[in-house]
Amino acid sequence: MIRKKKKTYKMRGSRHCGGGCAKKRRGAGHRGGRGNAGSGKEKKQKYTWFLKYEPDHLGKHGFKRMPELRKSKSAVNLRYLNDNLEKLLERGVAFKEKNNIIIDVSKLGVSKVLSEGKLTKKFSVKAKEFSEKA
Repeated sequence: MIRKKKKTYKMRGSRHCGGGCAKKRRGAGHRGGRGNAGSGKEKKQKYTWFLKYEPDHLGKHGFKRMPELRKSKSAVNLRYLNDNLEKLLERGVAFKEKNNIIIDVSKLGVSKVLSEGKLTKKFSVKAKEFSEKA
């Protein structure tokens, strides 16, 4: 078992006990306040320290919305539907009805249809939303 005397015993008779000038040991004035004091609005004596070592500490950084409130819209272009019509028929996303092919986009996990691309085949699309041009 190690028995070590406290530093105060060693420093007996040395007047300031290793603390330098007596004023330096009194309160928190010598270090510019306690903790993060001095990092903000008034004097900013610790402002440069924060810029160097904790750059994200200052300023606004927004917030994260709850996942339940987030609404992600996924979209598909008409070009994709036109080019992959045979694949969609195989997967069961599209089906034939008389002379027409009907594509149910919600089975792809997509809610909106966009108008990009030229159509070479005849088909109709079921979706929750369409862009103005589509």
